[in-house]
Amino acid sequence: MTATAPRAAQRPRTLHEVKGWFPSLDQVIFDRFLSRQKRLGQRGDLLEMGAYMGKSAIFTAGYLRVDERFTVCDLFDAPAPDERNAAEARKSYATLTRVAFEQNYLAFHDELPDVVQGPTSLVPDHVAPDSCRFVHVDASHLYEHVAGDIDAAHTALVPTGVVVLDDFRSEHTPGVAAATWEAVFLRGLRPVCLTTQKLYGTWGDPEPLQEELLADEEWRAGTHLSVQEIAGQRVLRFSGRPPNLAAPRSLPQLPLGGAPSRRDPRVRHRGRPVPAGPPGRGVRGVRAAPPQPGAQTRGGRPAAGRDARDPPQGRQAVKGPVFGGGGRG
Repeated sequence: MTATAPRAAQRPRTLHEVKGWFPSLDQVIFDRFLSRQKRLGQRGDLLEMGAYMGKSAIFTAGYLRVDERFTVCDLFDAPAPDERNAAEARKSYATLTRVAFEQNYLAFHDELPDVVQGPTSLVPDHVAPDSCRFVHVDASHLYEHVAGDIDAAHTALVPTGVVVLDDFRSEHTPGVAAATWEAVFLRGLRPVCLTTQKLYGTWGDPEPLQEELLADEEWRAGTHLSVQEIAGQRVLRFSGRPPNLAAPRSLPQLPLGGAPSRRDPRVRHRGRPVPAGPPGRGVRGVRAAPPQPGAQTRGGRPAAGRDARDPPQGRQAVKGPVFGGGGRG
């Protein structure tokens, strides 16, 4: 995908310079789950709902592998679907624009992810069921929207996939808390661990993930661990400020004009740029025919009206950081 505007005059040089809320504790736990998936050969796409200025997206993209897709959905500066959501955006994200996100992201990676600009209700139109191994939900804080985002994450994830729910316990986000615990008690979501800011869960078996977190003490330097039980389910709770991982550093300065040139020897590219589509249509590649009438997704929801996409052809690995077990630091 090509950028929608020229490169910024001041580009971030380190992840720390990108505005956003992504503490070192969550960076470390992202790394544990994403590196484990790589080590075990678990395949699947990545999805982020709610990107702000791109801090966690930049980090997550470092774990993208050959023939995998990274989809990012955010309103950015597009109109909100309802007045409550619009008021939320005006209050908390008045300076957020798609241009700012793209400028930050292209400072670290040579190609944009598949950007869906619009409400997260569009995600099922762009992300096929059972296609993702890792989903980060950090969009609206309104209960109705968060409940829909969790449902979309469930549909998109493979059975062993991991979902991360942001702001599940913040005092100013009771809607997120309500939707999160509703998913735990009524929708089959099983918590793996909690941090100050995020809940990590799966609709599969959390025990293998928990056992690995408990067995390896080295990665927990600077963290505090307690083992809780919620309605008969074990939950790990982490707190503290561990040392930052070797954060990604920006790519070499690109030519004026934004998107990298295919002739620029400093940057590796992955095929021809794909023209940006209309707002909210950020998917690359060929769409497959819709499912047959009556087809069902894993959660029993009818699949009619959702386009499944063909597997991407010839996609190469993202030029980005390598973390954790794959070469941290």
